[in-house]
Amino acid sequence: MIYLDYNGSTPVDPRVAEQVEVISASYANPSSTQHTPGREAAELIEEARHRVASFALSRPRDVIFTSGASEAATIGIVGAMLGAPDRPNVVVGATEHKAILAAADLGARLTGGQVRLVRVLQSGELDLNHLESVVDQTVSLVAAMSANNETGVIHPLRAAGEVAARSGAAFFVDVTQLAGKGPLDEASAAADLMVCSSHKMYGPKGAGALIADRHVQARLVPLFAGGGQERGLRGGTQNTSAIAGFGLAAELAAKEVTADEARLKSLASTLYEVLDSSIPGVVELNGSKENRLPNTLNLRFMGADADAVMASMPDVAVSSGSACQSAVPTQSHVLLAMGCSEIEASESLRISLGRPTTESEVNCATERIVDAVTRVRELSA
Repeated sequence: MIYLDYNGSTPVDPRVAEQVEVISASYANPSSTQHTPGREAAELIEEARHRVASFALSRPRDVIFTSGASEAATIGIVGAMLGAPDRPNVVVGATEHKAILAAADLGARLTGGQVRLVRVLQSGELDLNHLESVVDQTVSLVAAMSANNETGVIHPLRAAGEVAARSGAAFFVDVTQLAGKGPLDEASAAADLMVCSSHKMYGPKGAGALIADRHVQARLVPLFAGGGQERGLRGGTQNTSAIAGFGLAAELAAKEVTADEARLKSLASTLYEVLDSSIPGVVELNGSKENRLPNTLNLRFMGADADAVMASMPDVAVSSGSACQSAVPTQSHVLLAMGCSEIEASESLRISLGRPTTESEVNCATERIVDAVTRVRELSA
């Protein structure tokens, strides 16, 4: 199996897996600080908090551990909307991850407000003029992802954050896909709240983070009060081993992101060039050619249904959309928002490379894709 769906999930880095295995033996409750095992578990979580904070260019007290980015987004978005009852509306990019759109919808239902969707350009980037037109004094929060999970397109966060700031709205940034693939400087500088997930950056599933300073945290209405863990914003006993693994994964990502970025950009460029030259007819790159993640290609193969192409190469793992909605028989809301027709969207595949991807795998995958597209086109004809 050649795995090229790293935007869906990444394998646990062996160095992280080793630490998680060791820590799994630490079964004490980290809130039980009256005894040594409990204090040791608590120390592991605090060490991870420092690692994630350093990676995200923030402070340890800003990091709230959750079960993943979806939960973190719900806590941040809904909590911020409930904390500003005089601003019941929320503004969200049309190509946001379904978890962000769902959180915004829930927040609007609870506040009696509206979800205002921001258009994107054909390149997939936020339409800043439209954003400016929909943000006003009734908006509590503006949400924009740093990089799209399906196309890899990177949004103009600094400019979007300035629009939100001028209206007094909080600016929420989902860095789940950018984390470990590119620098977080712009996102960290622009955002009031950020979210990320361990399993998208070679850490274990079951851990994520909401990152916000204490002033923003104080304005959030808690959704998971529980026993008061995680600054009272996410109650419940922490997943010690997953959080510790997340911390190490974040530390490794910070050290290796530059090398990973350069290598994956080269491999992705080679893959696209070979496919473009080897497959007759249209091979179209969806989204901006310049402002994109180095590892991600969203390609349309004209005349070849994406699902049929995947079925024709069962030993190559790619995706026809977000992993979170792959079981839903509808076209990608991301590609449709960018102006693609339903047919064009149905002919599009997401190929995402990762740290373990080798040149040999790319060469082999290229051959498989060429053969599969050719076969599907012939059958369709």
